[in-house]
Amino acid sequence: MSRPVPTRHLPGLLLLLWPLLLLPPPTAPGPLAGASVQRLGIRGPGGRPGRRPSPSSDSSPARGAGVCKSRPLDLVFIIDSSRSVRPLEFTKVKTFVSRIIDTLDIGAADTRVALVNYASTVKIEFQLNTYSEKQALKQAVARITPLSTGTMSGLAIQTAIEEAFTVEAGARGPTSSIPKVAIIVTDGRPQDQVDEVAAQARASGIELYAVGVDRADMESLKTMASEPLEEHVFYVETYGVIERLSSRFQETFCALDPCVLGTHQCQHVCISDGDGRHHCECSQGYTLNADKKTCSAIDKCALGTHGCEQICVNDRTDSYHCECYEGYTLNADRKTCAAQDKCALGTHGCQHICVNDRTGSYHCECFEGYTLNADKKTCSVRNKCALGTHGCQHICVSDGAASYHCDCFPGYTLNDDKKTCSDIEEARSLISTTDTCSCEATLVFQEKVSSHLQRLNTKHILSGKLFVFLYTFLRGTM
Repeated sequence: MSRPVPTRHLPGLLLLLWPLLLLPPPTAPGPLAGASVQRLGIRGPGGRPGRRPSPSSDSSPARGAGVCKSRPLDLVFIIDSSRSVRPLEFTKVKTFVSRIIDTLDIGAADTRVALVNYASTVKIEFQLNTYSEKQALKQAVARITPLSTGTMSGLAIQTAIEEAFTVEAGARGPTSSIPKVAIIVTDGRPQDQVDEVAAQARASGIELYAVGVDRADMESLKTMASEPLEEHVFYVETYGVIERLSSRFQETFCALDPCVLGTHQCQHVCISDGDGRHHCECSQGYTLNADKKTCSAIDKCALGTHGCEQICVNDRTDSYHCECYEGYTLNADRKTCAAQDKCALGTHGCQHICVNDRTGSYHCECFEGYTLNADKKTCSVRNKCALGTHGCQHICVSDGAASYHCDCFPGYTLNDDKKTCSDIEEARSLISTTDTCSCEATLVFQEKVSSHLQRLNTKHILSGKLFVFLYTFLRGTM
């Protein structure tokens, strides 16, 4: 550590040293040239060009709003406030801490913050459970003052393990998945051993970040930090640019939201799961493909839940509609089908009768006395008796498709007109009024009746009893 310059000599010394103050800062020792370190500054160690912040490394606390959400952490800052850190530089360190806090979601269920201030002694400024509101936390940081003696980095880490990262101090327990993180900021070489205590911290599950400023010993930073070193060791040339590192830690502690960034590659919908994780979903009516990115239309007809009575048809709009078989028409419910009344349409072509079938079709039939022709449409006369135009008084007997003859009911006889019938009682009356002694008349009558009975018997119209009656009657009149 450099000795303080007496205040009374400052004016003269400033005049002598003013040209030197305009020169670039002295180069750091060789170890600062390690490849596994992220550097920020106008010039890197040894006068080589340093790594300039990218345009996206804006240190504004509002950067990334909506793009990411910080992971819940148990975060402990371990800051060097030894004599080598001037008051203005210490203010820069506090600004750096405040800007990191700005990027975090602070709260009992989110990130909890503690701060360990050290030089040759160690002071815990506040514990993890002291503040749960961001504004109060930042005000507490602003009130911190430097301790101004020594650089006991090992002791500071040991204190953080034993007093800050405890359940009593507000750390989440071992069953919690909340990460435990410590950020060490120093500009010098530790005046105690850090190897074992840093290893102990890492072994207990604490992730260590080491930030070196100006003349910081790079090997000590590497000894303290967690692996991989290129992600946990940072170097800045001066405290004037340390604030720029806040954006780096924001990216480290912040789970970038690919859904907001537009890098998700989801075809339809991107769902943020927190901690930078996401998954893809599909719009209604679509299903996620095996690649977990793209979507395919759901075959709603194949699902069997469409409700169509007959035919389900998938539409390009990822919906469906119902249709009916030929001969059926879709009902008003757009689901069920009814057989079409093709007969009512008047296009059936049936000559006589059109009959609707349950299958949504139809067939032709003919009136009584007609038969359906081979064309299944037209009809031909099958029984002229059935037409009702035969003129028979009693019985019409069909003799084929185009002819017929008339007969009479039992007890009647067909008249000479071959249409009408007369009661047989009339014949008896005729006999009683005829001269029974006239053989010629009797013979004529007998011949006439016998001929009629023979004809009726041939047609199987008269019953046996009636035939016997007439036969007996004739014999009695002879």
